[in-house]
Amino acid sequence: MENLRLHLNGRDSGDWPLHDGVHRIVREANGTVGVGDDARGALLAQLCVDKRGLWLQVANGVRGIHVNGRSVRRVAMLRAGDALYLDGVELLVQGQAGNAVPLLEVGVDTTADTRMLLRGVGGPYHGRSIPLDRPRLVGRGREADVQVDEASVSERHARLERHGDRVLLRDLDSAEGSLVNGRRVRSAALSPGDQVVFGTQHRFVVEAPFAPSPPPETAAAAASPTPAPVRAPKASAKRWPWLLLAALLLAAALSALLLFGAG
Repeated sequence: MENLRLHLNGRDSGDWPLHDGVHRIVREANGTVGVGDDARGALLAQLCVDKRGLWLQVANGVRGIHVNGRSVRRVAMLRAGDALYLDGVELLVQGQAGNAVPLLEVGVDTTADTRMLLRGVGGPYHGRSIPLDRPRLVGRGREADVQVDEASVSERHARLERHGDRVLLRDLDSAEGSLVNGRRVRSAALSPGDQVVFGTQHRFVVEAPFAPSPPPETAAAAASPTPAPVRAPKASAKRWPWLLLAALLLAAALSALLLFGAG
């Protein structure tokens, strides 16, 4: 698992590191939300971190818990950048800073044949896919490929460009930047699996669902494998007793024919 942390928006307390194990989220006696083993109060939910990933488990009878604006009754799998709402508090799952690499620190391969896209996982674009086969403009303007009708988003907010196996997020004229894996950035190099949020609810995940095509010679070799040498079939060992019995019966029949025929 990557280095994840739980950030409580509007709270001065430090972020909570999400290491392997179970992390309790409770409503404390003073009405605030507490996280961790030392927190005491009514259990609201718990976060479980294991080799499969990060899981949210809602306590029995608890209602009103949402992940990225969608209600969760029992269990949900989380990723870096997800926003968790419960008991009037927003908690943000933050990924490690290395996930969003500053443009000046990354070298991109412009020759790689990787087809990538943005998949909407929250807000008006939920369930829609936007291929990154060309640069995509994000903003409030009519010419934007990803239109975000929010006052906090500029007419020309950001641009997404695919370069090899990365997507470059370039800030244009935004006031606050964008959220990548729960962290506010201006410009960054994104990889498949990174989550980016524009405004407050336009949430996307970078995906590369198509594997690069194999070279022609490799594909031809796979399509026409070298045939195995043909060998002469071997008689099964199980057939020998039956052949011997048939030979004995045939010999006995010939002997009887000669005997009775001579008389």
